[in-house]
Amino acid sequence: MGFLTVDHDKCKRDRVCAAECPMKLITFKEPDSFPGSVKGAEEICVSCGHCVAVCPNKAISVSTVNTVECLPINPDLLPKPEQVEHFLKSRRSIRSFKNKTVDRTILAKLIDIASYAPSGHNIQPVHWLVIEDKNEVHRIAGLVVDWTHYMIENMPEYAALMHLEAICSAWDQGSDRICRDAPHIIIAHAPEDLSMSQGSCTIALSYLELAAYSMGIGACWAGYVGAAAGLYPPLIQELALPEGHKAFGAMMIGHPKYRYHKIPPRTAPRIIWR
Repeated sequence: MGFLTVDHDKCKRDRVCAAECPMKLITFKEPDSFPGSVKGAEEICVSCGHCVAVCPNKAISVSTVNTVECLPINPDLLPKPEQVEHFLKSRRSIRSFKNKTVDRTILAKLIDIASYAPSGHNIQPVHWLVIEDKNEVHRIAGLVVDWTHYMIENMPEYAALMHLEAICSAWDQGSDRICRDAPHIIIAHAPEDLSMSQGSCTIALSYLELAAYSMGIGACWAGYVGAAAGLYPPLIQELALPEGHKAFGAMMIGHPKYRYHKIPPRTAPRIIWR
């Protein structure tokens, strides 16, 4: 099979595949011809699957994306705009968790959904580290506290901005404001030398957070963990990420201890229209 496969019995030659290809790799040599590919298309293609997904007749495949392997979009499962608005506005950052673990199949499902987040050139650079053991989560929180002590001593202005002294004081009194006693932490990491790694990890974690909310699972950005994971050698060593990788964000995960009943107002959007 070549790079582009077209079922001539199904193809209506409507040119939608060519119009939607981000890299403009699909061509029609004649007005009534079937789609073909430009020279070197296989080396340029980013395997996004746009051409396959947009074809209403299931007539086209590329070497990396076969139409028979693609799930159909079910319009009945798509939420209405008002449902999406309510869902997004009612999302809360969860910082109080039940003393109960989340089943691994659910954690894996969250990551699977997050893997569909967009990334530049569809490079999909995001990798995942799941800290399942609550004792290990607590150990990581302790390493972050060690980092806060270092920052207070060596970068007091930054420490004041981040309220690190309050974090240390709470820890000394038995209150974990780093990981909030969450049973799990999920860390997104990627090659440090890729320019799109930071954005890709951030977007993927955002997908994961929203997916968690849809399943009744609580999530909250572990900002202190994310900061220390890129700066503090003992924590970097503890995480033991692959060579050349850097942590670009972390998320606390667990079952919410409390239920929210209201949607607090937000500052009105500050918009410049041109």
